[in-house]
Amino acid sequence: MRAFAELLDRLSFTASRHAKLVLVRDYLQTTPDPDRGWGLAALTGALSFEAAKPAFIRKAVEARVDPALFALSYDYVGDLAETVALIWPTTEAGAEELSLSQVVEALRAASRSQVQRLLETWLDRLDANGRWALLKLMTGALRVGVSARLAKQAAADMAGVPVGEVEEIWHALTPPYEPLFAWLEGRGPRPDPQGAGRFRPVMLAQPVDEAADFPKLDPADYVAEWKWDGIRIQAVSEGGVRRLFTRTGEDISATFPDVVALLDTEAVIDGELLVMRQGRAASFGDLQQRLNRKSVDAKLMGAYPAGVRAYDLLAEGEEDLRALPFMDRRMRLEALIHRIGSDRLDLSPLEPFDSWETLAALRADPPEGEARIAEGLMLKRRSSVYEAGRPKGPWFKWKRDPHLVDAVLMYAQRGHGKRSSYYSDFTFGVWSGEALTPVGKSYFGFTDEELLALDRFVREHTVERFGPVRAVRADAGFGLVLEIAFEGLQRSTRHKSGVAMRFPRINRIRWDKPAAEADRLEMLEAMLPP
Repeated sequence: MRAFAELLDRLSFTASRHAKLVLVRDYLQTTPDPDRGWGLAALTGALSFEAAKPAFIRKAVEARVDPALFALSYDYVGDLAETVALIWPTTEAGAEELSLSQVVEALRAASRSQVQRLLETWLDRLDANGRWALLKLMTGALRVGVSARLAKQAAADMAGVPVGEVEEIWHALTPPYEPLFAWLEGRGPRPDPQGAGRFRPVMLAQPVDEAADFPKLDPADYVAEWKWDGIRIQAVSEGGVRRLFTRTGEDISATFPDVVALLDTEAVIDGELLVMRQGRAASFGDLQQRLNRKSVDAKLMGAYPAGVRAYDLLAEGEEDLRALPFMDRRMRLEALIHRIGSDRLDLSPLEPFDSWETLAALRADPPEGEARIAEGLMLKRRSSVYEAGRPKGPWFKWKRDPHLVDAVLMYAQRGHGKRSSYYSDFTFGVWSGEALTPVGKSYFGFTDEELLALDRFVREHTVERFGPVRAVRADAGFGLVLEIAFEGLQRSTRHKSGVAMRFPRINRIRWDKPAAEADRLEMLEAMLPP
């Protein structure tokens, strides 16, 4: 447990991606099995404990520490794991070193009634750093700036193999990944990725830099299609097994049985999951009604019928097509979709263009209809093979310019991890009549220097407290205006304003603008799709 705690601590204070990569690689190289495998599972989000809930942590600490003192400390620190790790009374337990595998195996076998006793025993045996790592592990909220992709890259670096090779076999493995490490260290064969209904690692696009990229690229080498506003999926039907995966390999078949039922041809399709009515894509807001549900009924499927807009064909029958040029795969995909003949499994059309200027005009002013709700354009090199990861050059995404709105800061809450001592989660609103109404929240888009200024503003202008949340002065005569960038709007019955923003972030702090001149709700309502 000590090595894992040290890794998390160093990662949380390391900003450089390369430095994080080295830290994870060194941990995997020097930590024995099975601890390193459980550590890798935690970093990639492949480890969770159903019986371990934050409520048990609160109950345990309030049994050892005055509840009022804990509440005040938690309010100041802003992070549950960090607060408990620091405030937990030190004991003279003197027990032997606790291994990560001991913790994981005990938690996986424990019932809910056993978790609190285990937790108290472990917290007594660990130092503050170990307690913090334990609690992060239990809650699954590591927040150390390591993506699953980076952790897999670190594993690949152990043997100097391409990360795509690790991605290819990843979904055939289970924690603690001992066959993976045996292969990487030359002690065993490469795990076999084959199996009916398996996930293939996806190919991703690089953001296009218009000034740097377009002068070097020939428009004739690329095709363009709309970047549809759903979620990227992989629809698999092979060997009698039908599955629907997200881009990260999460199996969402149970949530979308109506989509799985469409997959009656042996193939692996890369595409976009959308709500589709009479062959037309609906807004992302409609799709959200179907996401993150454990089960769905006929009424929900009838109201929000899901489908797939196909981008690519990775396999057909027993033939792997990923090494073929994109246009060859596209020709096979067109024939497949035509044979299926469903208005909920269709083809993402290619948009003709002869110059980057022509394409820029199309992106800026899409034609009426579905294209109006697209996020932007995708550019794909005609000759590109399908390779895992985000290679530079074959595919680009060219998102539409974000919408901007001037809103007023209304509430703030402390962040997590390195930001747990700062007010960094902000709720903002626009004018509705004579009052402000909240329209969104954001916790990024500003520099470290700007964070200090925002935190200072919140502390100096707090007018009310609601637990960990502070209300700041915000009225027609005084308030801080934030320029908010967002990708789109949708109607929402869950929000008082009736609107919900897609990917809001703070684009600029308008220290110069009076709060009374911030935008009004009517402006946002006019932007809603019909």
